[in-house]
Amino acid sequence: MVSRKGHDSRILGFQFMHACPSFGGPLLANRKYMTTQQKQSCLFIGIDVHKDTHTAVGISPYGEKMFEITVGNYKEDFEKLEEKVKEHSSVLSPFFGLEDVRGYGERLAVYLYEKYPVYHVPSILVDRLRQNATHPEKSDSLDALGVAKVMIQSIDTLLPYTISEESEKAKQLKEISIDREDLVLERTRLKNQVHTLLYRIYNTEYEQKFKDPFALKALKHWRNAKPKCDPFLLKTMKRKVRRLLDIHAEVADLEKDMGVLLKDNYTIQTASGCGIVLASTIVGEIGDINKFKSPASLAKYAGCSPRERSSGKKIRHVKSRSGNRRLNCAFHRMALSQISRSGNDKARTYFKRKVSEGKSKSQALVCLRRQMVNIVWMMLKHKTMYRTT
Repeated sequence: MVSRKGHDSRILGFQFMHACPSFGGPLLANRKYMTTQQKQSCLFIGIDVHKDTHTAVGISPYGEKMFEITVGNYKEDFEKLEEKVKEHSSVLSPFFGLEDVRGYGERLAVYLYEKYPVYHVPSILVDRLRQNATHPEKSDSLDALGVAKVMIQSIDTLLPYTISEESEKAKQLKEISIDREDLVLERTRLKNQVHTLLYRIYNTEYEQKFKDPFALKALKHWRNAKPKCDPFLLKTMKRKVRRLLDIHAEVADLEKDMGVLLKDNYTIQTASGCGIVLASTIVGEIGDINKFKSPASLAKYAGCSPRERSSGKKIRHVKSRSGNRRLNCAFHRMALSQISRSGNDKARTYFKRKVSEGKSKSQALVCLRRQMVNIVWMMLKHKTMYRTT
């Protein structure tokens, strides 16, 4: 396969099963950045979204506040917002930014998407802008103004809001993945409580009955058991065990839904060390892959790009603490699975080579995680499967 600097079709020994014809030039060639002249013709509108009302603030390219309006969360309210924007957009082109395009702001984002460019503005950027102020204050108006100011500063790096079949399926996967995470956390908490209850009822004997006291067979046994003990303790234990059995069924049902959504639309789960749970998290957090023009842009979004901390003759790069933390964690888990005993030989070789070059194991893992981003981007972008060679 033809190799290109930085991004080739064989990364860490993974060979894609279909050619990628669009790799005919630099990956950033299609990225369009807004020039200063173009920004001067824009009206930046930041919106602070809530359950019942949304506060919008429009500012000029120079940061001058032009209008402010608070509207409800229904179509007729959105029309009022649009009328207000039209009063100030005879010369300037409106660009909308929302902190939340999936929750309370989704209805407004869908309405605006049909007519205007809409961007998702991470709340962390607005918080950072507020904290850097001389006298930090917080209100709906100031939050909306902060969103608009972030748009002026960072519109080239913000993700545009998109509506597509792929983004809708990704949204479903994200919701299922979050539901499963909540259930797993609840299951862990209940297991710790049941451990204590079983010890109080059976002493250490309960550990000898089953290899895993929380296996499905064991849980059914505890649910039907009738030991001689305090009736209140027994009732409490059985109530928690029944909830554990319910969670077991709910998690299995969610994982089944994940498999159905992934089966006909994505190939990422074919990657080594990436099961349906991890694949669902990655796809759900990425959404529409077409938002990312290159692996580098996806890596930055996921917080997998090292940050430069250089001074004088010292050139240092440190691990990024920003980005989408759920996606960052998913790539980290994927990288760990690559160097495990059941992982990939090429990945382990790459990891050891980085360590031999003088990097710590943590730094080498960061490098491997960055390679995972390249692989996932290519697989999602070109809908390809891969195999190890």
